[in-house]
Amino acid sequence: TIWRLMTPDDLDHVTALAATVHPDYPEEAAIFAERLRLAPEGCMSLIEKGQLGGYLISHPWRGLLSPPLNTLLGTLPSPAERWYIHDLALAPHARGQGYAQMAIARAEDAARANGLNTLTLTSTRHALQFWTRQGFAPEAVSVEEQAILASYDPQACLLSRPVG
Repeated sequence: TIWRLMTPDDLDHVTALAATVHPDYPEEAAIFAERLRLAPEGCMSLIEKGQLGGYLISHPWRGLLSPPLNTLLGTLPSPAERWYIHDLALAPHARGQGYAQMAIARAEDAARANGLNTLTLTSTRHALQFWTRQGFAPEAVSVEEQAILASYDPQACLLSRPVG
């Protein structure tokens, strides 16, 4: 089992896994394809026995305004200030084996390679405990950000942590 850079051939499997793991937060295939095109170094696939067991989508970002759910970015901000974890998903059979921590370490590597020292993400209510166990803490957010977070769910939070 390995994390490797995502390829365009992985996208159908990524989209299918996203729909299974995140049924309350649907995103179109074009979202994943765009993130891979814009920041290939931040997109990873977990391969287990020749099958996709998980994925990480991450990219450079600026500020404390999350990309809204299921929204194309067009371009990445330049200069970036932080590394944004768009999504980390594992198939149920791949959970509890340390693969998520490996993916977070890959995101940290990408952040460092881009001269960035903060990881940021939008956590849904379902994942909040997981992310806080990984050292992420809530950010103070604007009214505009509160509206974006509410589009995910009422308990969604913008979280950050320093790159380790």
